[in-house]
Amino acid sequence: MKTYPLIDRYILGKYLKTFLLWLVLIIVIVITFDVSEKLDDFIKNQAPISEIIFKYYLNFIPNFFNLYGPLFVFISTLFFTSKMAGNTEIIAILGSGISYRRMLRPYLHGSLILAIGILLIGNFVIPRSNIQLKMFEDQYIHTSKRSFYSNLHFQTAMGVQVSSFNYDVNEQSAIFFQQDTYDKDGKLKQRVSANKIIYDTVDLLWKGQGVTVRTFNGDNETMKTYPNTKLRLKLMPDDFNQASKQISTMNSVELYHHIQREKIRGSGAVTAAKLEYYQRLLNPLAFIVMTFIGVAISSRKTRGGLGVHLAIGITLAFGFIVFMRVCTVFAENGNLPPFLAVLLPQLTFGIAALILIKKAPK
Repeated sequence: MKTYPLIDRYILGKYLKTFLLWLVLIIVIVITFDVSEKLDDFIKNQAPISEIIFKYYLNFIPNFFNLYGPLFVFISTLFFTSKMAGNTEIIAILGSGISYRRMLRPYLHGSLILAIGILLIGNFVIPRSNIQLKMFEDQYIHTSKRSFYSNLHFQTAMGVQVSSFNYDVNEQSAIFFQQDTYDKDGKLKQRVSANKIIYDTVDLLWKGQGVTVRTFNGDNETMKTYPNTKLRLKLMPDDFNQASKQISTMNSVELYHHIQREKIRGSGAVTAAKLEYYQRLLNPLAFIVMTFIGVAISSRKTRGGLGVHLAIGITLAFGFIVFMRVCTVFAENGNLPPFLAVLLPQLTFGIAALILIKKAPK
């Protein structure tokens, strides 16, 4: 069995160890500041220490890793590669007959390990963590909850349009409710209106008060009225309760089905859901891109040493983050497709990484 080359093990070990060191140091600092900020809420709402540690901060770490992992990869790559260049280790490696491109192989392996890890974490682990975070925040931090929604308009299925003046979350009731059903040609077939509907959790039906049912057949109209009646509607309480549509708590399979349903509903939240979905799938590429940019910048020995490399690196990292944010804003408020909004920063800086890697040996 072919063993992993010594030089590859050396570089890969430095890559992973330096990244973990930076990650742990920054997480400790961030948690310290977060505790000082939320300490009053913890004391006021009597949050147990065990829940603060294991339910809140233990689930906080995967989110933090997902958000800032590429930045820490970039800084750690700059840090240890710049030290290697300053100690003339890179010159020795290249002088032994190993090409520059061959030297990049352990960097690629390390970034792939982290990218695959964050792909799995971001798609399946973090949504579960967010459920625990939300439960903790609702109980001990954001204790005031929204209990109603107003002026709702959405689709529950193809050709079924629902509207309501007000929906009460606690009572599971809607005031001035209306459901319109259309045929394939877009003609109105039925209109169900009610002064109030309440969800019956026993019969799993809606109880209507002051109900009017109008049925349309060409130019003919049939109208029936009921003071109180049970309604079989293509509708569930969660369709009203927008607070239950926390896309951050859905794994990627659930998020995909949520996007399909929101398209049918005609919801304006489709763009945000698509952005979340594509970010989970494509953002792991940033680990590879930022790794190679970091190597290309820091592998050359300079007079300024690590300070110059960090200055250049932080500028590029800041540009990358700003570019990602600008693309997200254009997707949310403009006509930029969500997939392109997520891919464009990765693609642009990926091309920049290739150019830098090509010029680095010279």
